[in-house]
Amino acid sequence: MTLLETRARTGAMAQINPVAKLGASALIALPLILTLDMVSAAVALALECVLFLFAGIGWREFWLRTWPVWLAAPLTGVTIALYGEPSGTVYVEWFLVRVSDGSLALAGATMLRVLAIALPSVVLFVTVDPTDLADGLAQTLRLPARFVLGALAGLRMVGLFVDDWRALELARRARGVADRGRVRRFLGMAFALLVLSIRRGAKLSTAMEARGFGADVRRTWARPARFGAREWMLLLAGAAISASAIIAAVATGAWNFILGPA
Repeated sequence: MTLLETRARTGAMAQINPVAKLGASALIALPLILTLDMVSAAVALALECVLFLFAGIGWREFWLRTWPVWLAAPLTGVTIALYGEPSGTVYVEWFLVRVSDGSLALAGATMLRVLAIALPSVVLFVTVDPTDLADGLAQTLRLPARFVLGALAGLRMVGLFVDDWRALELARRARGVADRGRVRRFLGMAFALLVLSIRRGAKLSTAMEARGFGADVRRTWARPARFGAREWMLLLAGAAISASAIIAAVATGAWNFILGPA
């Protein structure tokens, strides 16, 4: 475990039930999924920035965790700006590319929407331990123990992928086949990692079944998953952000229900 992960999992946010974090993320994303406008996305993003101050993570860790989101959002906006539905004044028109007032507005709304939906999910789940998540799903949401334990085992195996990839790379380099054909090398290593993952999954499944993890009996849990005032406060914050975004969009006339009539 890295120093960043240790700090994140010892902060105040790490003590909150992961089910509450999952619910807060869903509450924030709900209005942004139903509409596509700049007002609701901008309001939600601004309020989320306030929520991030209480997440218990430093700015360096924040950027390290969220940089893929900051990279994906502008790329999505550029794609929409170039190939979105044109309306209003057309500024550039070449083959399939049409940049207009409508496509630019849609691109801005899409970019803010991606940020507003993805950032809270990443930030809130930085502090989630897979075991705590499994405890919350089983004890708070009452999901089947067999499903929860299988998902927990799968999450635990994800962290081994990086180590396996490094081991495969070192093994190929030791055999002198890692310096040529980057595309071919990548495909070969990806296939080898897939085979290794399938074999490991089969062995893990057999071992868990032999130890009784698949038994159809009521299971007990070593650590209780509590759902108290802090969890309800987080859910309330998510609902407040969602309601504020909806009210602002409706009040300004920007609400654009994507499931409505064309």
